[in-house]
Amino acid sequence: MILDFQALLVGALYLVLSGLYLLVVPGLLYLYLQKRWYVASSIERFIMYFFVFFFFPGMILLSPFLNLNPKRRSQKA
Repeated sequence: MILDFQALLVGALYLVLSGLYLLVVPGLLYLYLQKRWYVASSIERFIMYFFVFFFFPGMILLSPFLNLNPKRRSQKA
């Protein structure tokens, strides 16, 4: 009985952590990169590159579904 509960708890923990690693954090990272890409300082850019490297599997997993092209600039004449 206790062994079944522990196995269920460990399995749920693995599912939650893998969901965070593969979906949630890379999605938030994509949004952060979209907002700060052109205004980031050099240290912030280094940290952004680190997180992209660290969460690379999730970034690859989400990349076909996200379109984060920069917005069109308005031309003032």
